[in-house]
Amino acid sequence: MSAEATAVMQAPAHAAPAQDHQPLVRAEGLAKTFDVSPPWLNRVLERKPRQLLRAVDDATFSIEKGQTLALVGESGCGKSTVARLLVGLYEPTRGHFYFGGQDAHAGFKGKNGHHLRRSVQMIFQDPYASLNPRWKVADIIAEPLHEHGMAKSDAEARERVGELLQSVGLSPADMAKYPHQFSGGQRQRISIARALATAPEFLVCDEPTSALDVSVQAQVLNIMKNLQRERGLTYLFISHNLAVVRHVSDQVGVMYLGRIVELAPKHQLFAQPQHPYTRMLLDAIPKMHDTGRARTPVQGEVPNPLNPPSGCTFHPRCPHANARCKAERPALLHLRGVQVACHAVEEGRI
Repeated sequence: MSAEATAVMQAPAHAAPAQDHQPLVRAEGLAKTFDVSPPWLNRVLERKPRQLLRAVDDATFSIEKGQTLALVGESGCGKSTVARLLVGLYEPTRGHFYFGGQDAHAGFKGKNGHHLRRSVQMIFQDPYASLNPRWKVADIIAEPLHEHGMAKSDAEARERVGELLQSVGLSPADMAKYPHQFSGGQRQRISIARALATAPEFLVCDEPTSALDVSVQAQVLNIMKNLQRERGLTYLFISHNLAVVRHVSDQVGVMYLGRIVELAPKHQLFAQPQHPYTRMLLDAIPKMHDTGRARTPVQGEVPNPLNPPSGCTFHPRCPHANARCKAERPALLHLRGVQVACHAVEEGRI
């Protein structure tokens, strides 16, 4: 960890419980609730209660330094909200996010919070929306350097921008161009170069390849894997593409309606999925060597998150649900070598 970030962590904050080994990133009971109620007058006239959307509910996970945790799930399950919680764009409703053993949200609000933000950066989903179309590439990538005082002169900033462009497979000559002069894959490389400008330790990647063609996805993913090996980066990788997740991750967390329902090492999750929802997701993937086997499509629709089902929120779509599943919400337990929130797995019914 950098000296500046270490200095920030020594500011008064909620310290994580002492233990022999601390993962670089740890979320404990992280939750975010949004008030999506109509205006007060409308509620009074129409006699409607307040509406609360629990976008993330009790997310707990950790990521070792140099490793990649992938979060997967259907649209609207809370993956992007987790990403924004970890980079400080959202304040958690409850729970804590520890970075390097100290409470990061307390660090973000501290007087030296900009030092911590150097170590935690984000790559956004849409490379067409995340780059200012009126700025040249040199200004886009140099902005974090100037913001954090990491370049003493314009010449030093330009030299650093050229190095960053080369690290993502572009040319230093590209710094004189505008974003519209690049393809989608090249724009995402520019976004990665901007995120790397502050020499971060932890990158939050919010579906960074979903807007790209498959061949371009592979190029961007390989660049990210190479950068991880060279710089010892730690990734939280958010995706709905299980093929991408299989390529980049070390651990996989499966989310459903704001909760993590299964958390396991990549090889174990793909070989022996435990939660019925994980099994549905994997069964829906076409397999080249199983052309004669009937595939099980993902059944049903995601319930309304404003009015989630009682008990286990997956029970209306689950073939193994019983009365306990409808009444009692399962906890994320260590079962069969993985973490899974499922009564049927706990009781040995599947």
